Amino acid sequence: MSDQHSPPEADAGVPEIGPYPPGPDHLGFAADEIDTSRPHPARMYDYFLGGWDNYEVDRVAGDRVIELHPQVRDSVRANGAFRRRAVRAVVASGIRQFLVLGIGIPTSPNTHEVARETAPGTRVVYVDSDPIVATHARARLANAPGTAFALGDIRDPKAVLDDPVVRELIDFDRPVGLLVGGVMDFLGDEDNPAALLAAFGAAMPAGSHLVLSHSTYEPYEGYAEGRVDEAARAHVEEVYKSATTPLTLRTKDEIAALLGPFTPLEPGVVRVPLWRPDGAVPGPVELNNTIFYGVVGRKD
Repeated sequence: MSDQHSPPEADAGVPEIGPYPPGPDHLGFAADEIDTSRPHPARMYDYFLGGWDNYEVDRVAGDRVIELHPQVRDSVRANGAFRRRAVRAVVASGIRQFLVLGIGIPTSPNTHEVARETAPGTRVVYVDSDPIVATHARARLANAPGTAFALGDIRDPKAVLDDPVVRELIDFDRPVGLLVGGVMDFLGDEDNPAALLAAFGAAMPAGSHLVLSHSTYEPYEGYAEGRVDEAARAHVEEVYKSATTPLTLRTKDEIAALLGPFTPLEPGVVRVPLWRPDGAVPGPVELNNTIFYGVVGRKD
């Protein structure tokens, strides 16, 4: 474990990790149980963001992706900025509770921090199926009043929705903000992701909102010279096939088909910098190089 990329103070104040029993009470595991033989998508994303919670195997895989798509770091930053704008917009609509699915390794500002800029009492439950993520989330996200973490799998909506941690903070008789992180990118068509989001949406009342971003391989429609680089796409997918979870890239139309009961708000499904920008709008080349679509939907 000596190759972990961490600042000198990284372990200060962090509770000792594991071992823990499996199941809902599993909040992490012993250091020698962490698989560092294969890259991990959450740790790779952390590396793209310039974070510290990654290993050499993640950085090697991340550098391969960067070699194939040099703008990936700009893309993940744009994706984070979209999520922050979207959370602020959802809070402005009156939402005061969020269920966040697929959080990855926490990076501040997190959802509860953004929401509480204008609504201090906002409650947030973070959910992820990965014990590595759970370890970080428990230490960083669940230590503030009105926030909690639940270990759960988006592929089992009933178990997530019935989790006592979720039920303690989320009132499903009132509108909910459902924020879906990069987890959809790691669900294949065989997982029927549209049905999964429909199941979560069905449990929420009218007025609930969905915030979704998803990676793509298709060129930006407003860039006349855009084209699909099939070789680069195949190589990126190969990198993730060697990781703990393969990557599934989708088109704009395929992402729109995932929304279930949520009707897209203006401006619809767009490259993330174009969703209600609060600064300068990038040009066509930069948008073409941004690999994420974003959308916010409302259940009527």
